[in-house]
Amino acid sequence: MNRDGAMREAAIQVRLLAAMTALSVSGAWAQTSQPQGRVIEILADHDSRYKIQNQKQPVITVKAGEQITLRITAKKAKNQNRDGSIHGFSLLRAKDRKPVPDWDFLLKPGIQEFTVAAPSEASEYVVVCTVICSQDHEGMMMRFVVLP
Repeated sequence: MNRDGAMREAAIQVRLLAAMTALSVSGAWAQTSQPQGRVIEILADHDSRYKIQNQKQPVITVKAGEQITLRITAKKAKNQNRDGSIHGFSLLRAKDRKPVPDWDFLLKPGIQEFTVAAPSEASEYVVVCTVICSQDHEGMMMRFVVLP
């Protein structure tokens, strides 16, 4: 191969490498920006209640270890924390009220997403608000059921 042919070959390889890098980077970005697993929509409302569309008494039911994305819309209640949090979302074991590790989220106004794995222990859990959002704060809870 002569010098011009080698230069063209090198230029093609550089362009191919650049294209592959761009695809790899955009593919990685797409994976991390997309919700993982099933998406569960929750409203942390201004009346200090968790709500799920079409459920009078909200209950989240998942399988043990299932990957889920919680898409939580938080609407301002009467009070907020110094950091701007208006509600909290913490998962406790129902039988002893012990917190589940990595399941304690502070909610600011607007929509936030949290991708988590459901607890591995099939049991009843309860979601509670951890920000004193109003005088009705103690009533801000919902059931969370983990099936085997």
